[in-house]
Amino acid sequence: MSNRLAPLLDIWFKQKDECQWVLASIIETKGSSYRKAGAIMLFNSLGKSYGLLSGGCLESDLLRQAQKCITKNSNISVCYDMQDEADIAWQLGIGCGGLVKVLLQPIHKNNNYLDLIKLKDVLAQRKQCTYQVNLESSNNHVFTIQSEANLNSFFNIKISPTPSLIVFGGGIDSKPLIKMANTLGWDITLIDSRPGYARNAYFNEANAIIKQKYKTLTDDAKIQQADAIVIMHHNVNLDAQALNLANNSKAKYIGLLGPQHRTEKVFSQAGLTPLTFKKPLANPIGLDLGGELPESIALSILSQAHAKIENSNAKSLGFYQQETIIELAYSN
Repeated sequence: MSNRLAPLLDIWFKQKDECQWVLASIIETKGSSYRKAGAIMLFNSLGKSYGLLSGGCLESDLLRQAQKCITKNSNISVCYDMQDEADIAWQLGIGCGGLVKVLLQPIHKNNNYLDLIKLKDVLAQRKQCTYQVNLESSNNHVFTIQSEANLNSFFNIKISPTPSLIVFGGGIDSKPLIKMANTLGWDITLIDSRPGYARNAYFNEANAIIKQKYKTLTDDAKIQQADAIVIMHHNVNLDAQALNLANNSKAKYIGLLGPQHRTEKVFSQAGLTPLTFKKPLANPIGLDLGGELPESIALSILSQAHAKIENSNAKSLGFYQQETIIELAYSN
C-alpha cells in the first residue's frame, strides 16, 4: 500500500464512521529525522495505522498515544527527542538523532472531520493546496484548506497531488516500469492504440489503460496535466504521435526511449525540431545506473523522472569514507 496521502484518505473515508480515528501530523523537527514537518498518518480505534512518520521506530508508541487521544477526545502533542538520553526516544531506539514533535487529533463529525473530506476532494482534482491548523487552539480545532499560507499562528502543510505518469507503449518492457511506479504510489495511465499491446491482464497495476487512436487524444486532460511522460513504443510513427501530444502537456519530465540518431527520425516524423519542442527531452532516457534488463532500465527512467518531479538534482548523497572512520578513532 502506498504511504501517499491521497490513498490514505481514501481508506479513511470509507470507514470514517465505522470506528474512531486520529490524525497524526509532524509539526516540528530539529536535526535528523526520517520524515519532516508536514508528514501525516492515520490511526483508528481498531489498532490499525496507515502511513509512516518514521522508519517504524515511532509508530508503536504513536498508536498508544492515539488511543489516549480517542479516550480523552482531545488533541495530544508528543515530542520524541534523541538528543535527550532521558527521553522515550532512546528506549524506542530511534536512530536519526534528532527531535520530532507530533500532533495527534481526533477526527469525527463534531469537528467537521478536520476538513479531511474537503482535502480528499481537492487532491482528487489534482490541485495543490495548503492544509492549515491553528496551533493556538487548545482543543479539537478544525483544519482549513487555503490556496496560500495564512496567519503565523497556523501551521501550514503544503500538499501536492499524487504524481501522474503517462506511459506511451504497452510492450513487455513497460511492465516493470508500471510496477515500480505503482509501488511509488503514482497515478499511472498506459496508452497504446495497437490491438495486441497494453492488455489489462498484463498491466493491472495501471490506474487506467487507453486504447484510442492518438489523434483523438489531443485534448485529453490526463495527458495535458501529467507530471511525467515516458514514450516507449519501439515504433517511430507512434513515438512521433505521442511526442506531439507530450509537447502540449505541462509535464515536468518527458522521456523518449532509444538512441539519439533514432530520435532525429521521430522528430522528423512528428514535424518537430528541438526549437519547436517546448521542453527538455530526456534522450537517451534515464540515469546512467548500469544494467541492460527491462527492470534496470525502468529503475533508471523512474529515478530520473522522480528527481524532476521533486525538483532534485539526482546526485549521490555521498559515501561514508574510511578517512572519516580513522578521524573518529583518533578523536576518541
